[in-house]
Amino acid sequence: MNKSFDIIVIGTGIAGLMYALKTAKLGKIAMITKKGGTDTSTNYAQGGIASVLSGTDNFANHIHDTLVAGCGICNRRVVEKVVRLGPKYIKELADAGVAFTKRGGQYELGREGGHSHNRVVHSADHTGRNIEKALIESVRNHRNIEIFEEHTAIDLITEYHFTGVTPRSGPTCFGVYVYDNKRMKVDAFAARLVVMATGGAGQTYRHTTNPAIATGDGVAMAYRSGAAIGNLEFVQFHPTCLYTPGYEPFLISEAVRGEGGKLINRNGYRFMENSHPMAELAPRDIVARAIDMELKDTGAKCVYIDITHRGKTFIERRFPTIVKTCRARGIDPVKQPIPVVPAAHYFCGGVITDIHGRTSIKRLLAAGEVACTGMHGANRLASNSLLEAVAFADFCSAWTIANWPKLKAKKIAQPPAWDESGVFDHREWVLVSHDLEEIRQLMWDYVGIVRSNNRLKIALDRCAIMREQIKSFYKKNPVRLEVLELRNIAEVAYILIQSALSRKESRGLHCNLDYPGIDDKHFKKNTIIQRKFSIDGR
Repeated sequence: MNKSFDIIVIGTGIAGLMYALKTAKLGKIAMITKKGGTDTSTNYAQGGIASVLSGTDNFANHIHDTLVAGCGICNRRVVEKVVRLGPKYIKELADAGVAFTKRGGQYELGREGGHSHNRVVHSADHTGRNIEKALIESVRNHRNIEIFEEHTAIDLITEYHFTGVTPRSGPTCFGVYVYDNKRMKVDAFAARLVVMATGGAGQTYRHTTNPAIATGDGVAMAYRSGAAIGNLEFVQFHPTCLYTPGYEPFLISEAVRGEGGKLINRNGYRFMENSHPMAELAPRDIVARAIDMELKDTGAKCVYIDITHRGKTFIERRFPTIVKTCRARGIDPVKQPIPVVPAAHYFCGGVITDIHGRTSIKRLLAAGEVACTGMHGANRLASNSLLEAVAFADFCSAWTIANWPKLKAKKIAQPPAWDESGVFDHREWVLVSHDLEEIRQLMWDYVGIVRSNNRLKIALDRCAIMREQIKSFYKKNPVRLEVLELRNIAEVAYILIQSALSRKESRGLHCNLDYPGIDDKHFKKNTIIQRKFSIDGR
């Protein structure tokens, strides 16, 4: 079945929702989401949004902190534009109904790792959830926006699907093939413009703070269609994921350290004081590596974050969600330190865009974690992710509105129906779960917080074999959600390992024991991986 819209937005996190609301006046918009409307990484964000709102802070400070965290490869133009617009976006979100926490009539500003000043606006300790709730309600009530829940994007529709050839001038996006998870059928969604806001790829790793849907779908789809992918080696491991084996992953927000939480080992030793001048408030890559080293040196399974000195009243008011979750798992943060370990959290790289959100594929925009915009460089400053997502939703919408007369003049091409000829159920689905666990464990063990050439080469060889096996399985069997996600995870893992091997230095989130220093002469630049089509465009 073919469906036609003016614009298709893939993903219902903060970037996709903000974009849809700002462009809905232009025509019919379809929003594609794999699960329920609020099952997104935005919904999991606890800390808040970084923005200059205090008289003791200024834009220069925030820009400087972002550039320092990014280790020399941020796009300064992007950073300056996003930071300077921060207060405007906080106002937009507040006007949309997001209840940010206030004290004495002013926003309560937290401080997190890498920030020189208090500038993190938050809504208690569930900022993302409150933002998502406010925006999704507005989207559901808009007559021009239709949300397709339980729908999974499979592949972008380009010239290849019409002619079997990708033009030498580069592909154009005409829509997306979408799998209806309930009907178990594939539909072709056609549009004048497609916006990718699919979030991250934390599920590529064995341990992650991300929701189950974060399987790298956007990066994988864009790569297969010929988009340039940048800086995928820069994976941010959040230093403090709650360590409670047998439970779902749960993030202990950086704001806990910002409010005075101390990292200690099992003997009560505060190890961060000897690791960085900013101690617990050092950038995330430094804290994560320090914890990783502490665990390897001591053989312990976790370290601890101690906030007990702040007292019951403050802890329960400032961190109600964390307190509730910890107590449900037998830990009381008011009385005892919280056990934590690092976990894959955020991909600083992704589909490369310009400052308008345009990718290297015509009529395809990208915003949010799926995109590599130049904002984060080699390491994201805490709470800059939601800020960047809102900013690039705005930049993408501004470009769309400015260019809509030309886009509207284009006829919506009707793609060929999805072809399942020659496909049948081989009843070997156990291979899917086995390969998924193998890839995720491989990435954790060989392509984790600290890497080496030998480990990366082993990982690349093993991943290449599994990737081909998965591709073969995908082609022979009916489309299923589990296979689509496995296919995308394998693609992202393969690109990530290639990126890591090509960066022969240690910078930001990429730490290679064989190249322990920064090499500005050769590597002060983006790592770019792009699919090479054969001479006939196939």
